[in-house]
Amino acid sequence: MSPFTVAMLILAIILNALANILIKASSLYSQDNSLIGLIYNFWLWGGLICFGLALVFYRYVLSKGLALSIAYPIMTTAGFAIVILASSIFFHERLVTIQWVGIGFLVLGIWLIASKI
Repeated sequence: MSPFTVAMLILAIILNALANILIKASSLYSQDNSLIGLIYNFWLWGGLICFGLALVFYRYVLSKGLALSIAYPIMTTAGFAIVILASSIFFHERLVTIQWVGIGFLVLGIWLIASKI
């Protein structure tokens, strides 16, 4: 796989995680859950745009021959790790030791799956 394709996968992972973070922010920073409130919620729109861009980049990676059985576990697991860390930093969600151990296993799993690329 070319370095450009790897960069597109990394970008898709980051955008997917960012989308989830922005949607969480949309629920914290705007209490108006009416249709009008959601339409004007720029955090929500940012999350939706990031999801859309992540989809475009992820599809590109799949079109370049990366097996779905490799791409999907990398995409979701790396996204989990990023969201967990970002939640701890930005939303002050506290993690206990066993959760940090779990993150370590996720990273190890990503490395093992990606070693086939």
